[in-house]
Order: sequence, then C-alpha cells, then structure tokens
Amino acid sequence: MEPVKHIKVKKDMKASELVENMGEMGFGANKIGRAAKIMDKMFDDKKCTVFLGIAGAMVPAGMKNIILDLLDNSNVFVTTGANLTHDLIESLGENHYKGDDSADDSSLNKEGIDRIYNVFMKNSVYEKLEDFFEKNFSKFKECKSIKELLWKIGELCPKEGILKKCYEKKIPIFCPGIADSGIGLMMWGRIIEGKGKTNIDVFEDMKEIIDIAWTAKKRGIIYVGGGLPKNFIQQSLQFSKGADYGIQITTDRTEPGGSSGAPLKEGISWGKMNKDAEFVDVFCDATIALPLIFAGIKK
Repeated sequence: MEPVKHIKVKKDMKASELVENMGEMGFGANKIGRAAKIMDKMFDDKKCTVFLGIAGAMVPAGMKNIILDLLDNSNVFVTTGANLTHDLIESLGENHYKGDDSADDSSLNKEGIDRIYNVFMKNSVYEKLEDFFEKNFSKFKECKSIKELLWKIGELCPKEGILKKCYEKKIPIFCPGIADSGIGLMMWGRIIEGKGKTNIDVFEDMKEIIDIAWTAKKRGIIYVGGGLPKNFIQQSLQFSKGADYGIQITTDRTEPGGSSGAPLKEGISWGKMNKDAEFVDVFCDATIALPLIFAGIKK
C-alpha cells in the first residue's frame, strides 16, 4: 500500500504539478490525477484509436476550446445536437453570456433570453440559424449520412469551431440524436416548407463507427457525460472489440441503471471494456474536472 500524500499548494505551481499531486491524494482528487495519467498514456499510444463522446451542452458553458484541443488527439467524435447547434451559433458570430441561475425566467422570456443554468443566450440567434439553413439547404439535402451533413455544415461555417475543425481534419463526427436539436429543427423546417427531402441514411453512421472500432488495433474512450454519445460508442465496441483505455466524467449515480451513471467497469460484462483495460470514473462536474485533467497532461 502507498500512503496518502497531503497536497501542498505552492506559489507559481504549474497546473500539471497540481494535478499530479492530486493523484497522490484520496477521494475525487485521486480520480482526477489518475484520469490525467490515463489520458496521457492514451494519447501517446500510437496504436490507439481514440473515441471522444461529449454529451450535454458543453459549448455554452465555455468548453469549446478544450473540445477543440481534445479533437487534436481524437480519431472519432460523437456528440449531441445541442453541442453542435451552440457551436454553429458561435461560428455565425453570436455569443453565450454569463447569467444567473436565480434570474426571473418569466422576465427572461419576455426579453427574448434563453437560460441554460447560469448561462444566457439571445433567442434571436435562431434567426441567424434560419438564414444559414435557408441559404444552404440545397447542399445539405444531398448528403447521404449524418456525418456527411455535419462535415458539409462545417465546411460552410464562417468561423472556426468544432464543426469546422472536424471537416478540415476529416474527423468522423457522429450525432445519433441530430433531430433532437436546433440543427434538426432547421432541417425539418426547410422540409415542411417544400424545399425537398433529405437523402440521409441514419444507419450509415452506425456501420462506419463499427468498422472503425473493428479495424482499430487498440481503442481508447473519453466520455464527458453519457447518454447518446456514450452509448453510440459503447455499442460499436460491443460488436467489435473492447476498449483498452477509458475515462468517464459524470455526475449521474449508478443506481437508476442509466447509461450516464453506469461505471466503465460495468462495460466488461458486455465486452465493451477489456478486463485488463486502464480506466477511471470521475464523478464531478465536467466543467471543473475536464480542464484540470487536460491541464494535467498539457506540457
């Protein structure tokens, strides 16, 4: 057994040193330190194909730049329509604003302001989204898969962002719940206006991600939250080969049996995680844990 080491925060301490010292502690701090070590090893392993799954609405919270940095070390990206919609909103020149979770929501509604916990967004952003999809729908409706659609949106984004980076780096980007988002609403709106129907085969992405998982020599998974992005990756591993590295950041509990709270260890019973894999579950707000973990490996 190794003794717990008591952390000493020093003046001018580097973030990587802080996280390394947290790894010598107990409880949640230890998990963050361990996650940094596993992430470092995963990214350094040239045989490892990294699957990044990000749920929720991380972009409004200010996590876009960390996601962009993670994409530099990832081979596959699965996310929610919410993250992509908010990324597109910022690419179109709009912003998210620091707000207050105790604000009067009825007053916000009258002012045309949408609240995402303690972040505000002008509801008028949807006008820019509408203009973007009106202008480009003829290109979007020809896409054959959700990945192809998202690459096309990224190609046409006027500013840098997640969608644009995935297109430029040709990172396979999957969003199994695309209809459940602002992007989905904009596509549906053009269809009911009579501008034509799409040619998208929603099962094409499933084939592609399973093919990637099957041909990978080794597999690493990073889950921020859970839900659709996590399960879409997990099922690709179940029908190919399990993961060799794993990091999950979540605030969900395990007892209700949901995907977001399911510990990575549980995946061993499904064949989604190798029994000898290196993995860790970090139970923490991702806006706190992920910047620390990534800072812990950033040299």
